[in-house]
Amino acid sequence: MAAGSLTEKLFRRMTAGAPAVDFGSPRGEPALVPADSVSWRVFRNPVALFVGGITAVILELAEPRVRSGVWDHSSFRRDPASRMARTGMAAMVTVYAARSVATRMIAGVRNAHDHVRGRTPAGEDYRANDPELLNWVQATAGFGFLQAYCSYVRPLSAGACDQFYAEGAPAAELYGASGAPRSVPEQAALFDRMRPRLQRSPIVPEFLAIVRAAPLLPAPLRPLQGLLIRAAVEIVPPDIRAILGLDRGLGPAGRLVVKAVGAAADRVVLRGTPPVQSCERLNLPGDYLYRR
Repeated sequence: MAAGSLTEKLFRRMTAGAPAVDFGSPRGEPALVPADSVSWRVFRNPVALFVGGITAVILELAEPRVRSGVWDHSSFRRDPASRMARTGMAAMVTVYAARSVATRMIAGVRNAHDHVRGRTPAGEDYRANDPELLNWVQATAGFGFLQAYCSYVRPLSAGACDQFYAEGAPAAELYGASGAPRSVPEQAALFDRMRPRLQRSPIVPEFLAIVRAAPLLPAPLRPLQGLLIRAAVEIVPPDIRAILGLDRGLGPAGRLVVKAVGAAADRVVLRGTPPVQSCERLNLPGDYLYRR
């Protein structure tokens, strides 16, 4: 399958069922993150988004309060494809959409999260808008997307990785995650602080079984789906994989395949996708991100 067709199918399927968003307007309005950012380069790649999104969920589910909030108050079990699509669209709106569009969406997410609260099986109370949990969710998302891009698309310098985290800070503040990491050392420190709270749970392998079986990708790409899920497990930090009881996901041959697909997807300009629409909104060439 040609790289363009594969990339288009990944983008379309990853957002199917999510609310439609016009990334091309208001004309000239900047995003929360500038167009020359590391984030705009990372999020243009659907392989990094797919793999990194699953890595982020694995890490989120390692924290008992987040795990209960996600598992008891979302549609992951009954409709994982739509849930993943909404999550992917929210990430792209946060990075690419006009500031007014992104802030409106984030306010809606925070309002919805106000009603998400409960108690874990161990008896610990939680609420979705708890700053500590929001910081963990933001950190795991940033780690997942960045690590997927660096592992399976192209490596980035230490400075670029720090910049990626710093670029996410304004949006993290809007989500209520004022302590989200702004650099790689801050991400590592946050993971160190949270590690004693992480626990093995049968929900993590259940989640992986659900996403393996779900039609997350169209039929022609279904064999690739399992490989991308294994790639997501592979980049979970080894000590956290051990806590969760997960094996390494990829062998050398599988890693080569995922890297080939990731590199190919990074060179394909697709009209009508959020990265291209957003460039055109800012009067930049549609292929602006793909020249860099």
